[in-house]
Amino acid sequence: MPYDFDLFVIGGGSAGVRCARIAGTHGARVGVAEERFWGGTCVNVGCVPKKIMVNAAEYAMWTEDAPRFGWDLAPPAGFDLAKLAEVRDAEVARLNGIYGRLLTGAGCTVFDARATFLDAHALSVGGKRVTAERIVIATGGRAVRPELPGAELGMLSDDVFLMQSVPKRLVVVGAGYIALEFACIFRAFGAEVDVVYRADLPLRGFDQDIREALKEALEAQGIRLHSGHNPARLDRQGSHLRLSLLGGEGVEGDAVLFALGREPNTHGLGLERAGVECTAAGAIEVDEDHRTTAPHIFAIGDVTDRLNLTPMATAVGHALADTLFGNNPRRASYLNVPTAVFTSPPIGTVGMTEADAAAICPVDVYVTRFTPMRHTISGRPGRKTLMKLVVCQRTRKVLGAHMLGEDAGEIMQGIGIAVAAGLTKEDFDRTIGIHPTAAEEFVTLRIRTREAGPRFQAKAAE
Repeated sequence: MPYDFDLFVIGGGSAGVRCARIAGTHGARVGVAEERFWGGTCVNVGCVPKKIMVNAAEYAMWTEDAPRFGWDLAPPAGFDLAKLAEVRDAEVARLNGIYGRLLTGAGCTVFDARATFLDAHALSVGGKRVTAERIVIATGGRAVRPELPGAELGMLSDDVFLMQSVPKRLVVVGAGYIALEFACIFRAFGAEVDVVYRADLPLRGFDQDIREALKEALEAQGIRLHSGHNPARLDRQGSHLRLSLLGGEGVEGDAVLFALGREPNTHGLGLERAGVECTAAGAIEVDEDHRTTAPHIFAIGDVTDRLNLTPMATAVGHALADTLFGNNPRRASYLNVPTAVFTSPPIGTVGMTEADAAAICPVDVYVTRFTPMRHTISGRPGRKTLMKLVVCQRTRKVLGAHMLGEDAGEIMQGIGIAVAAGLTKEDFDRTIGIHPTAAEEFVTLRIRTREAGPRFQAKAAE
């Protein structure tokens, strides 16, 4: 029986749009449905609008530091979030439109509608029955609201982009990258910020030295950290909110942001009717080729909860389209993927943490911490840069690179090429640095800070 489409993609975010567009350029008959907004989380309520807010926040520091560099500035008139929101949302709308045009330009049939499974090859798309030989699920993730009394009074990350004014006091619950990025943004905008989290350090899963340095940097800018705490309930008390913590303490604010993670967006898709199974954590179960438990159905992007990064999603979508329709079977590698956290200062990282590397082999660890030239002049506290290389003693390969400091994301993109290519510490050493920059420190790290790994752990235990 003939199908309406060779490929149907559910979801118009980064993964789905790339997969659909490339499949279309390979000559496939492609349909793609999006029920909310084209471009997905990243373009609309994630990376893009958040980075614009990060850029806006940087002006606060630059304005304060300018007199030390000879600039005689009039007192700032203040910050207008509504004005920023206007230009930010205009840019989001522009990008939103580009995504739609990319699909139609590749010959795809676009549906502004919700798509759900009727059976393994049939979908209900806005109430219309559509069939496809192959189907890709790329519905992304969604922010999690905690199950505690009064949680509906708090915001999720999507809600931040609806704000038209800066709260005087903001309470952020969580210490992942989303929580800490918004904490830094609103602190720069002038809010008093409290961050509540259950661990002893922020950014679980990141390198220990980076976590410790970030904690110092957050405190230096006046962000109050409440580690080792779990929220118990949220109540409105007059004009403000009170977040009660387990153990009896509480934190008050004018707004509360819950940033406790995201979950795969699979609710109501009818996966059971297509034979698609999910993991215990709720992500769609896939093999190394992103094939689900139904052989002709694939899942890509955040809905698989493997490595929830936009560039990873687009790379996987492109590889899948090439494999299915481009006569070029291939996979996108999940190893050594560079990433950044746009806190203040930002973080860039690629490869293994020291702890992960030391679990598999003896390693040499190189760490430097210094005040960059800009802040030897500005005198701003808490702006030290930290750079770190983790090197396998046997192969001399650089297994991980980590940085906290200004321009970390920009610098780490280049370092990511080196780590992904398997370059050695000696390759770094023979590279001439660009002077004067912070980045040159990555190629001038000569003195080993410490050793770690199996045999050194054994010695410590003796």
